[in-house]
Amino acid sequence: MHIRHTSTPRLALLATSLGFVIICLDVTVVNVALDRMRAGLAIDATTLEWVVNAYTLAFACLLLTAGALADRFGARRIFIGGFAVFTCASIGCGLSGNAAVLIASRILQGVGAALCVPSSLALLGAAFPDPPARANAVSIWAGTAALALGAGPLVGGVLVDNFGWRSIFLINVPIGVAGIWLTLAHAPHTVRHAARRIDLAGQLLAIVTLAALTYAVIESGRLGWTSATVMTSLAAALAAGALFIAVEARHAQPLLPLALFRNAVLNVSSITGLTLNFGYYGLMFAMSLFFQNARHDTPLETGIAFLPMTAVVTVANVVSGRLTARFGHRLPMVVGQSLAALGYVSLAFVRADSNALAIALPLLAVGTGVALAVPSINTAVLAHVESTSIGIASGVLNTARQIGGVVGVGVFGSLVHPESGDLAAGLHVAVMLAFAVTLLSLMTIWLGLAKSGSPIKACAN
Repeated sequence: MHIRHTSTPRLALLATSLGFVIICLDVTVVNVALDRMRAGLAIDATTLEWVVNAYTLAFACLLLTAGALADRFGARRIFIGGFAVFTCASIGCGLSGNAAVLIASRILQGVGAALCVPSSLALLGAAFPDPPARANAVSIWAGTAALALGAGPLVGGVLVDNFGWRSIFLINVPIGVAGIWLTLAHAPHTVRHAARRIDLAGQLLAIVTLAALTYAVIESGRLGWTSATVMTSLAAALAAGALFIAVEARHAQPLLPLALFRNAVLNVSSITGLTLNFGYYGLMFAMSLFFQNARHDTPLETGIAFLPMTAVVTVANVVSGRLTARFGHRLPMVVGQSLAALGYVSLAFVRADSNALAIALPLLAVGTGVALAVPSINTAVLAHVESTSIGIASGVLNTARQIGGVVGVGVFGSLVHPESGDLAAGLHVAVMLAFAVTLLSLMTIWLGLAKSGSPIKACAN
């Protein structure tokens, strides 16, 4: 079937927003379905961690290379390819008959998501060449993603309660088909940079490093940190990480330009982003199991219980922007991390029979804190990185955030096991660990942003 192509900016914005919506929705929507998946596929909590982390891990590993692919082959082509992979993978998730197929499909979803995100921004840049119009389009694109993240648990609860856990994946299919058609018909072509090289060695080493680290963290819950398998995985992650740094230092067009890390603001923002996602993603995973196993809530009741944590995202993002504009990016980071820390330590006193308010208030503090801090770390990077390096710096920041999410789910999951029978005790240890990590992040912000680094380029050549 031939699709007539007419570049239409507003419909191109709709197409890219649809792609970002289902990508973000799949980050949070899965959490409320975890217990039904566990029962339906007869899997344990460790396998559930792989169901969640397979998506985030693939997303984190491929995000930087996906941007280079969009530069070399054209953003429109890569976006459509990523959207198609994500949609087909969603069908695979929805039809999975066992954990292996589900995890493999989740990996493919992560591949599709990684291909979509950098290319969608490039498409917006081409569709809206006028800077004010482009800024407005990007704010709409980001706003729809924030709404999707916030609505994920509630949407998931409604779908799982009424149509089963498979529906949270199959709902992506009609959205994906509509988004692909809109992109083919209305998104503009972008300039291709044939000279842009792909750092295959760096990409392979990044995958090995992150996969080995993820395996060690997740399997530690089942095997223990001192087991030979876990220790070997950690050693492999360290070795591959060291080799990755050596390769990147010598590559003409590295996947990760090491010169970026001379910028203190990028370093602090990346550490902050990593710790934010560590606590937030880990808490969503653990609280979902706590709600449905310790408190015996339904998926819909679980989605409603998450609302204090997720529904504040859009409002807090706006407040963060105003605070940043008036006081600079450091204040929202400090306030956000302080609120999150307060929420984590408050959850250490929650029990299975605690009333709804005793749980809602700490979740509200965590959700508000994270939503306040995230826009400020992005603003800080934009303000202190050379304009020619903003794309790669943004990729570094978002990769750090995804890694934090992967490790957070792994660590929280290793502590909160439905099979253990005492989820509250594991939850208390997990939130105190998140509290400690958040305090370390606060110290980094306070000391590292005392003097803002000047913008630097990604590499000299």
